[in-house]
Amino acid sequence: MKEYLFPDIVEVIVEVPKGCRNKYEFDHKTGRIKLDRVLFSSVHYPADYGYITGTLAEDGDEVDVLVMIEEPTFSGCFIEARPIGMLKMKDEKGIDNKILAVPATDPVWNYVNDLHEIPPHMLTEIENFFQTYKKLEAKSVISDGWKSATFAKDYLIDRKKS
Repeated sequence: MKEYLFPDIVEVIVEVPKGCRNKYEFDHKTGRIKLDRVLFSSVHYPADYGYITGTLAEDGDEVDVLVMIEEPTFSGCFIEARPIGMLKMKDEKGIDNKILAVPATDPVWNYVNDLHEIPPHMLTEIENFFQTYKKLEAKSVISDGWKSATFAKDYLIDRKKS
């Protein structure tokens, strides 16, 4: 991680491409990407989904992140991204926050620095995805709403591995 840019620029490893129903996870023991499960619901990931390197979330994994991107990338893709907000969430295991970010090198997203610059319905769709994607697995997800870019960056500073 480029320490001098964190948390304004974060390094993301994509696990699940935008539009996918397969839930992939990077297996740190084997160095390979594993199919964790196929989503039970007929929904798909609304953005590239993965984790921010050099962080440690409350669940013991890296901090989760969605990267708004025009075209999906692929599992294992490395993206430099700018955090623009955070969806505060809890699931059956506890705190499960999601950082929302945009690619640092995509001119479509250059003007976006905070949530208020994203169409409100797009944020509603993302929140709805996380509120419903585990329903058919009889698991619950609770959203505490969207938080600002400043909130997200402060959270990342707190969750940075030392």
